[in-house]
Amino acid sequence: MLSDLEIAQSAKMKHINEIAKPIGLGEDEIELYGKYKAKISLDVTKRVKDNPSGKYIDVTAITPTPLGEGKTVNTIGLSLGLNKIGKKVITTIRQPSLGPVFGIKGGAAGGGYSQVVPMEDFNLHLTGDIHAIGLAHNLCAAFLDNSILKGNKLNIDPSAVNWRRVVDVSDRFLRNIIVGLGGKNDGFPRESGFDITVASEVMAILALTTDLQDLRKRIGRIVLAFTSDGKPVTTEDIKVAGAMTVLLKDAIKPNLLQTLENTPCFVHAGPFANIAHGNSSIIADKIAIKLTDYVVTESGFGADIGAEKFFNIKCRMSGILPDAVVLVCSIRALKMHSGDFTIVAGKPMDEGLLKENLDAVKRGCCNLQKHIENLKLYGVPVVVAINKFTADTDKEIELVRKIAIDSGADDAVISDVWANGGEGGKEMAEAVVKAAEKPSKFKFLYELDIPIKDKIETIATKMYGAKEVDFSPIALKKLKQFTEMGYDKLPICMAKTHLSLSHDPQLKGRPENFVFPVRDIRASVGAGFLYPLCGQMRTMPGLPTTPAGNNVDIDKDGRIKGLF
Repeated sequence: MLSDLEIAQSAKMKHINEIAKPIGLGEDEIELYGKYKAKISLDVTKRVKDNPSGKYIDVTAITPTPLGEGKTVNTIGLSLGLNKIGKKVITTIRQPSLGPVFGIKGGAAGGGYSQVVPMEDFNLHLTGDIHAIGLAHNLCAAFLDNSILKGNKLNIDPSAVNWRRVVDVSDRFLRNIIVGLGGKNDGFPRESGFDITVASEVMAILALTTDLQDLRKRIGRIVLAFTSDGKPVTTEDIKVAGAMTVLLKDAIKPNLLQTLENTPCFVHAGPFANIAHGNSSIIADKIAIKLTDYVVTESGFGADIGAEKFFNIKCRMSGILPDAVVLVCSIRALKMHSGDFTIVAGKPMDEGLLKENLDAVKRGCCNLQKHIENLKLYGVPVVVAINKFTADTDKEIELVRKIAIDSGADDAVISDVWANGGEGGKEMAEAVVKAAEKPSKFKFLYELDIPIKDKIETIATKMYGAKEVDFSPIALKKLKQFTEMGYDKLPICMAKTHLSLSHDPQLKGRPENFVFPVRDIRASVGAGFLYPLCGQMRTMPGLPTTPAGNNVDIDKDGRIKGLF
């Protein structure tokens, strides 16, 4: 069996001009980065603004295992399936962080015969957007510390600095550090640390901005620290916002790539879903929706995280409302949610997961049912896609289909895109077309003018199933502080584990009657949301015992091997 990389490297790619032309992009509207990838000019937005809009489809998932359950595979596969049944389609997805690429998960370009290519470029640097974000973020950190060192004219409280540095690798040794050691000429000692670049507010801003001027305004609103009397200090105050924007003037342009079947894919931005909002850029979607019949995008992790933020943050800011949602599940993940099995990344699969077990599937479907209920709260049609693995039996698949439809899904179908590409996605595509034709009844989960506390409690009780929310003294203080500062009209971006509907990764299935802890609340004013920290959250991942990067190398012909 060929690896994902071997399949990708054997693909018959077309020149990127041949991908751009059928969707109406002229040669003067793309900037080539070699033969197979390009940047898309923002001028396209103005030219196509009066075009009719295509259908907008979000792909999300049940609560995943640590291995993931094929959400990206099915995002790309749905696009391939739509193309197979004669629909014009553009995929819009995020760029992967190098942390997971070299850490636990490996590549993020899809898999099997449902991939974005060139796969190596997609996973490794692409056009340098993430590096530009890291540089802009760290330039800001240097300016901030320098402002304190050189007279501290803004009266910044060094203990109230909340702007850490970033690097796009998983390095637990940088989570907590002391900067400024070495003497007066080297700065002043203070506790700090590193986050992974995709957790930067700059990344969140890039994904939510609408144009270059909006980017400049949002960067200028970033709150970096507080003064000794509690006033916010912004990038505008330390006079770095303009320079940060200049570093991002190319990163703001979406990237154009292609799938294995030569359909167009816009790749842009990469915010984490358990920390930030976990969706690709508004700019990419705004361009795509005016160029095609269908736009298929993807929300990170489970529907309780990525899809909730897609609806309440991204759709609210973009003004583009979804026509249907695809909820991806797998038989093995549903078995895990029964509580009988454990899946650990890097360790052999429990043999029991590979044997027919209708009882475990049925009990694990409580997680699927909760996600269907959650998505129906937004008034959108829901199609369940059962991501097929070779060990799945017909009885198990039919059981999931029945439970999904009985629980309110508009349809439940098999997706076999990993093995068969577009042909394996035709049934899913036909179900999505049918669902997207239904009248839209979309609604947000909460209104922006209710108190911050009420927004958090609405998400925790309705999306996660919590009995109540416990706010720490620090969180209660922040509720009061942010309300007084006028931040109370911002949407909420919950930072919590992706491995459970609750805050506790050990609670599988459908947790109930639990108390949901909010230990702190922070403001991403530039991005335009507040993010409560729920349970123990890491903004800098660590490497596993055997990192995926151990297998990555160059062969004698200079080709990359072992990427995924």
